[in-house]
Amino acid sequence: MWPLEQFTVFDDARIHVELLAAKVTVTAPGELDIYLRAFARIAELAVYGADARAIIVKALDALR
Repeated sequence: MWPLEQFTVFDDARIHVELLAAKVTVTAPGELDIYLRAFARIAELAVYGADARAIIVKALDALR
């Protein structure tokens, strides 16, 4: 099973999508909206600052 493609949001008019065998530039408004909503959701799930550091330290400790 392939993971979700990688994408880079430049602005609200252009998004680059990294597919398995190609790089695609998305500019169609309906498609932009899909990626912008996905980016917003991923940003909501992101962890920053001390909380992120705690997760990293826990992962490093598990490797020891």
